[in-house]
Amino acid sequence: MTLGGALLLDADGELQRGWISVDGAIITGVGFDDSVVVDVKLDGRTILPGFVDMHCHGGGGASYASADPEQIARAAHTHRAHGTTTTNASLVSATYEDLARQIRALIPFVDDGTLHGIHLEGPWISPDYCGAHDPATLRDPDPDEVARMLDIGAGRITMVTLAPELPGAVPAIERIIAAGAIAAVGHTGANADHARAAVDAGATVATHLFNAMPPLLHRDAGPVGVLMTSGDVTVELICDGHHLGPEVVALAMATAHDRAALITDAMAAAAAGDGDYLLGHLQVRVTDGVARLVSNGSLAGSTLTMDSAFRRAVRIAGVPVADASAAASVVPARALGLGDRGVIAVGQRADLVVLDSEWSVEKVIHAGTLPPS
Repeated sequence: MTLGGALLLDADGELQRGWISVDGAIITGVGFDDSVVVDVKLDGRTILPGFVDMHCHGGGGASYASADPEQIARAAHTHRAHGTTTTNASLVSATYEDLARQIRALIPFVDDGTLHGIHLEGPWISPDYCGAHDPATLRDPDPDEVARMLDIGAGRITMVTLAPELPGAVPAIERIIAAGAIAAVGHTGANADHARAAVDAGATVATHLFNAMPPLLHRDAGPVGVLMTSGDVTVELICDGHHLGPEVVALAMATAHDRAALITDAMAAAAAGDGDYLLGHLQVRVTDGVARLVSNGSLAGSTLTMDSAFRRAVRIAGVPVADASAAASVVPARALGLGDRGVIAVGQRADLVVLDSEWSVEKVIHAGTLPPS
């Protein structure tokens, strides 16, 4: 199959008319000339690498924490329709028993390729910066408990978010890394020294930078300054206009550049409309697309999809298309250790999203499979 007539990003990050050949699940050719016969004409469209969302709790009215196979599939396919070809399913803080049940329910979906992996966002986070996590479920990161949870995941847990100032955090980070997962810093009251200790121990992701952590001050870098300027740390950004202002998105993108990753942090209401939902066991009300806890009004994840995050980064924050595309694809793919996707190049997996002139999704190609017209 050869797709042609669309705009592609060239080696200089400019959009040029080109073609892509796909054989099975792999890209076998890319060019910017008229030397091939085109099977699928996409004039007036843009083809970008499929989006990679490393932090997502649900969508389409469904939650990954439900442990319900129908809901898990619905959430994943909802985001697939919006261009996300690789998804990390995120779980909020819960009791040991609930987390174990949720992890076991997600494992088959990792094994069949519906999901890439599982992200534990807590419960080893700060009660002072817990956001939309149930305070009753929070606890210090006992390294042995962390290891037991990783064992339950049997290699499918790809990332764990914790607060590095809590007792046991550094040994827990070491256990996480030893198990082949990513240690992420988030929902934290850390100072700069705590953040540096986490990075020195091997933490490589900042969970939704700026949100649920102390702010950047001109005499105190805090976790934001340390994480944003540490060369091995990928910083997550929620570009929905509520979690971060557009200037902050632009600042983080310019500073972290090829380490900035757009995420959705989406909960069940993504692509499902306003109304009442659950995030874990907490009641959430979504009004005008903004999700907040009923109990105290705290932001409770987002209703973003990755196409919307990309579109807002370009149109509202003024991020160049090439940089926004990288932040939605190759940067999170690289953070997850996925070298086979995130760019349009020969040998890469054929995960592609076709966008119209308004940056809205028209088609999503996952592992070379083109959906029915």
